[in-house]
Amino acid sequence: MTDPYLQVIWTDPETTARGYLVIDRLLGGASSGGLRMRGGCTLAEVADLARTMSLKEALNYRPSDRYVPYGGAKGGIDFDPRRPEARGVLTRYLGAMKPYIDTCWATGEDLGVQQRLLDEAAAEVGIASTVQAALSHVPDGPEAGLARLDAGFAAQVGGISLADLIGGYGVARATVAALEHRGDRVRGATAAVQGFGTMGGALARYLAEAGLRVVAVADQHGVVANPAGLDVEHLLAHRTADGLVDRARLRPDDRPVESDWLSVPCDVLVTAAIPYAIDEDNHHRVGARYVVEGANISVTPGAERALSARGTAVIPDFVANSAGNAWWWWTLFGDIEPTAASAHARVSAVMEDLVVSALDGAADGSTTPREAATARAESCLALLKDRPRG
Repeated sequence: MTDPYLQVIWTDPETTARGYLVIDRLLGGASSGGLRMRGGCTLAEVADLARTMSLKEALNYRPSDRYVPYGGAKGGIDFDPRRPEARGVLTRYLGAMKPYIDTCWATGEDLGVQQRLLDEAAAEVGIASTVQAALSHVPDGPEAGLARLDAGFAAQVGGISLADLIGGYGVARATVAALEHRGDRVRGATAAVQGFGTMGGALARYLAEAGLRVVAVADQHGVVANPAGLDVEHLLAHRTADGLVDRARLRPDDRPVESDWLSVPCDVLVTAAIPYAIDEDNHHRVGARYVVEGANISVTPGAERALSARGTAVIPDFVANSAGNAWWWWTLFGDIEPTAASAHARVSAVMEDLVVSALDGAADGSTTPREAATARAESCLALLKDRPRG
């Protein structure tokens, strides 16, 4: 494991909030990775996320694509995004990081930061686009690429922006691919989802659409469960702006429960919230046969090894949730049409390929799906080092 290419630590002069940028590596002179804001965010967390982004980018390398993956990067701000000062903190952070965003760091929304607010704050400090660093690589020019990206964001599925749904769609398809590849039922399989924001809500919707029974959803206030299956659409219709389940609007059989989300009886446990959620101290409470990382770095290495040793397959973050990142680039570069049908077809095919490869690589028990997927990503990185951009 190599040291990051660049680490930047920033202190907000008005609130003393800390901000970080870690560029794990550059490929073709550029890097890619979102910007998050949450209280307690650390430099170590951002470095872990940047390293994960390098693997996520590399795994989506297809020699026939116009898009050639970048190196991994990540930004993070240690500040509660619900505080009224958060917008100012975000704007000042972007102003400080403008030289990197203009030249070598393409970024977008992540935990606690919505793309709309990110774009507005970026414009205030003279940043034309948060993916500015990628635009010079678009074969038919920045204007054509941005037009495709705008069309992709304008596309809707059921009245919701495709951009808000595609990450969750990818995690759901990764889950289905894992179940099918190991010969387990999909229709009627049970799932519990930790987190009900943009990612958690979307993946819960698509899991239910695929025929899984979502028996529990966890948010900041605890767990809502129904062994017969929650009505995901009903919960989404009454979800708060902060991604919380409205307890006052639950159906009669949907009940808040005292048990923690880790120990909910289910076949599949999907993380979609905070980092390091499953660790060395709590992994023993997981009874699911599958853990799917919808959230980045949500399972610590020690916990993952322990889960794998007792037969729980962990589908790693840089596989399971890579669709949200890749969709941006496939759309910008024109490798897919800016439509839901085109995005869904590409994501479904890629998720099946990546999940099957990871599970097959770990089939003899001598390694984990993460280690198998990492080996594939490292092979792609070795090829990418010498590939020129179009």
